[in-house]
Amino acid sequence: MSVNQSLTGSDIAIFRKATSGARLDQVKTAASDRGFVLGVSLAAGHTRRIFHPHQVTTHEFAENTIYIRDLAENYKADLSTPFDFLLFQISQASLTRFADDAELSGITSLSVETASKDIVLSNLARALMPALERPQEASALFVEQMTTAIGTYLVQRYGGQGKAAPVRIRTLSRVHEDLAKSILVENLEGDISIAQVAEACNLSRGYFIRAFRETTGMTPYQWLLSERINRARGLLRTSNAPLAEVAIACGFADQSHFTRVFSTIAGVTPGNWRRNS
Repeated sequence: MSVNQSLTGSDIAIFRKATSGARLDQVKTAASDRGFVLGVSLAAGHTRRIFHPHQVTTHEFAENTIYIRDLAENYKADLSTPFDFLLFQISQASLTRFADDAELSGITSLSVETASKDIVLSNLARALMPALERPQEASALFVEQMTTAIGTYLVQRYGGQGKAAPVRIRTLSRVHEDLAKSILVENLEGDISIAQVAEACNLSRGYFIRAFRETTGMTPYQWLLSERINRARGLLRTSNAPLAEVAIACGFADQSHFTRVFSTIAGVTPGNWRRNS
């Protein structure tokens, strides 16, 4: 493998696997009860020959095409060209939770797809690439938020119950909004799950994410990141603490992580911002 990365979310295991060689390779996996796997092709040009019980099919994967495979079925395929895939393994229990969050209880499987174009799913998946590249900096809150969005989209689009009913616009009560924000601020580094915050508000995970976004205009992770930057600005303005200390105090993994995120949001490095403030 030229790329072999992994990250574990609360409901989905995430991988990036890529090869650069063009030699023929065959993949065989025996049927298991591990659920489903979603693959998102990050590049064009991959071809695979899949062996079914009574036929063989050949598929060309363009960029942003996907496959969904039921791991309860035996699988055998020839991979004859390089590939670069983001992979998401979803257990049956996780699929049920995603369906419940999306108010689509009763979904127990996903439709099988091979080399189908899905830009929405590709964009959601690609948002997790920085977390795979720097797992030590990955916020558990962000990873869960993104995997929940992916799981919800999967059950809505590929769960076999047709188009989901429009979601009603709902907001958090003031009590729930204040409680959620206080919990998030107490866990500024982001090492808390959406499920924990939702449970504290006595709400389902899916309802909480939608209602929080409708109430604040931001996802929980976006709001928390905004709080981190606001706290950092305050410390930079009122103290002479080294940047490494400011980074840790504001929930960042280290000074490098802090500088990268702060520069992206503020447009300048923390050091330049401090000098100009």
